[in-house]
Amino acid sequence: MSVPDQAGKQQGEAALLSFQVITDTHVRTDPNHAYNVNLVRALQDLKAQGQGSAGIMHVGDVTDHGLPEEYAEWQRIWDEHGDSLPPLYLTMGNHDVGLGNWEERLNQFLRLSGLEGQNITPDNWKERLEEIRANASSEQGEGNPDLWKGQLSDFLHQVVGMEDQDISLEHWQERLARFMEKTGTEDIYHDHWINGYHFIFLGTEEGLEIFCSLSEEQLTWLDTKLGENSEPNRPVFLFLHQPLKDTVAGSYEQQKWYGVVQDAELKAVLARHPQTILFTGHTHWELEAPNNHYDGRGALPTMFNAASVAYLWTDEDEHKDGSQGYYIEVYHDHVLVRGRDFTEGEWIESAQFRVELG
Repeated sequence: MSVPDQAGKQQGEAALLSFQVITDTHVRTDPNHAYNVNLVRALQDLKAQGQGSAGIMHVGDVTDHGLPEEYAEWQRIWDEHGDSLPPLYLTMGNHDVGLGNWEERLNQFLRLSGLEGQNITPDNWKERLEEIRANASSEQGEGNPDLWKGQLSDFLHQVVGMEDQDISLEHWQERLARFMEKTGTEDIYHDHWINGYHFIFLGTEEGLEIFCSLSEEQLTWLDTKLGENSEPNRPVFLFLHQPLKDTVAGSYEQQKWYGVVQDAELKAVLARHPQTILFTGHTHWELEAPNNHYDGRGALPTMFNAASVAYLWTDEDEHKDGSQGYYIEVYHDHVLVRGRDFTEGEWIESAQFRVELG
């Protein structure tokens, strides 16, 4: 059996395909914010270490709140640093198209509805908005009552939990359209053949706060795509922001960062296609933690937690400064998945994995 060298790279054999996986960049509006600086550093590392790469696969949470100003900063970073990088492929995360930061939503609602002077704060917002809602004919809403009531209902549905499906759907479609336009993503779920290998990207079809929701149509599409020109010794690379429950680091029930509504249904599809390798984000769990690699346990395909470019999380349930991702190399009989510390510019010894093919 051939043995990886100290960097995890195969000795004496050229890779058939190489690419990188990053996730959870959480770009903010401030160019000097740590998350933005970490993304720039990661892109510089990808330039230096990723020669010959077929692409960079981003597993969601491109921005922190899905705001237009954050996408503008995302675009600025790529305009300045992406000229010599390989093609970028993305799926969406909950921060891109879900609720995002509710305090920002509160401030946005106050600005749009003209309620900034109504003594509404993060501490009393629920009580005050309930009072205003009960008196919707008051002079605060008389300027444009239909618009004002719509914005209020939208906010209350998402933050307080009141029912108004039409307005909630309208908000989800707006955020989805912005994500697709600003990132150049062609559809909610999409696939690409790259150098003879199949790359498949899944995406939520509801604007949920944390979880993703996959329609029966998307699951059927996935089942078909996973079987398309398939061979037991040729891996299919699959990307979804949220991990399946009790698989990779951060996805265990007590850790609370699993997140697929159709968990059982997706597992049933994947069980029929063992050649799949699934990469997920969402948890931010550092690559030094145990269980970042899930071997399927004889029932499911291989899965990997891809950590985060913006910041990390630990098994002690604590935030950790840092920025990490994966370099992938495909050989005729195996795939090497190599953890990279973008902050230090070093390989992570405990995050070097070999997936046998066939």
